[in-house]
Amino acid sequence: MSDELQRIMAIDDPYLLLREVTTRLADAQQEVTELARLRRRVVQDLHAQGLSYAQIAAKAGLSRGRIHQIRHTGPAPEGAFLGSGAVTVATPLRRDDERGRTVVAVDDVSSGKRLEDLARSYGLAVTSEHVPVSGEIDLNRDGLVVVCGPRMSQDMWITYAQDPVLRWEKAEGPWTVVDRLTGTVHRSGQDSDPARPYDIGYLGRLPRPDGKGSLLAIAGIHTQGSLGVVQLLASELNSLWGQVGDRRFSTLVGVEYDPETSEPRSVELVCPLYRHDEETAE
Repeated sequence: MSDELQRIMAIDDPYLLLREVTTRLADAQQEVTELARLRRRVVQDLHAQGLSYAQIAAKAGLSRGRIHQIRHTGPAPEGAFLGSGAVTVATPLRRDDERGRTVVAVDDVSSGKRLEDLARSYGLAVTSEHVPVSGEIDLNRDGLVVVCGPRMSQDMWITYAQDPVLRWEKAEGPWTVVDRLTGTVHRSGQDSDPARPYDIGYLGRLPRPDGKGSLLAIAGIHTQGSLGVVQLLASELNSLWGQVGDRRFSTLVGVEYDPETSEPRSVELVCPLYRHDEETAE
């Protein structure tokens, strides 16, 4: 019996006991989920290296059937791309100056909801919150996924500036994203002449301000770009995980969308997945 369990069992106050047991059960379930994810990942990695299930079983002291079961059941390893155990999805609030009130953009709501559903499908616990109109948000937390561009938050502007390859820019014209390795300037089709239903979305894992971890950042030049990034995550998470794992990276997504509904019609990477531990920019 663990010391923690003994501590909880010794609590006399029934209400405190109920609260402590409930909290501990939630924490334990998250831990079990992540251990199962890690176990499946180890088996998949060993199998990918050329070992048979029988060989893995023999070396691990388990049956071949058990190894095969681990390989095909439990939470998928690529869920760790979004976070470990629990994630918080943050989307921005906006100020409607004409009506003098705070609002949320429909596309931001859709992006946040789809991210939450995606995270839950990988066995992750999910909470949601908003980036306030002030743009102030505590970024020094584990499992944070922020759908917010640099225009909406100074905190996120500073975070995006840590990207060694892709740089958000706004001079006298509309926002763009510049690839410092190739010199390519990526623009939204909304800001072109003639305008067309095309946007650019940013996806990156960037350092937290305290240097003790990373956060997942998603933004579009316009809101349709964020929707496109979320669609890419939903369809290509396994591939993305295989290429960058939990390391820091960034990339851009080109999004063709329905001009009536803003729903993505097609999404594709328009630059490489830049791993920040490998890439340098002048």
